[in-house]
Amino acid sequence: MRMSQPQTIADFSVQQPGGAEISLADRLGKVLLIVNTASKCGFTPQYDGLEALWRRYRDRGFEVIAFPCDQFGHQEPGTAEEIDSFCKINFGVSFPLMAKIAVNGRNASAFYRWLKAEAPGLMHTRSIKWNFTKFLIGRDGRVVRRYGPTHKPEKLAADIEALL
Repeated sequence: MRMSQPQTIADFSVQQPGGAEISLADRLGKVLLIVNTASKCGFTPQYDGLEALWRRYRDRGFEVIAFPCDQFGHQEPGTAEEIDSFCKINFGVSFPLMAKIAVNGRNASAFYRWLKAEAPGLMHTRSIKWNFTKFLIGRDGRVVRRYGPTHKPEKLAADIEALL
């Protein structure tokens, strides 16, 4: 029997630092911004913009969820504790940071394989090109749009507002 293809975020669970799994079904009804992050990247200052979006819209049903990833230039070499500490101390991050994952290749998380299939990148490529690629998810749990790393978080406000 063939398994059905994932349709929404509700079809996935992700790992928190420490290994506990959480179901993204719990996030249905919220607008989400999913971001692969790194602490030693030229785009790392985007944590400030991500935190500002989270604080601005969280009471209206918006959430940022970060997935640290070490696949691009070894720019996220730390442990979960080191990443969490770095983000809190340097950027005041209070939105959820998940366990470190792979976003490309054979070991890519099922969740990221789905995100990339739902919203291919430039020239219809499925791979993530660099840290701080962003996916906007609607309240129905479906991918609305993909943004490249150079797209600053503050430029997403209108798109977020439209979904809220």
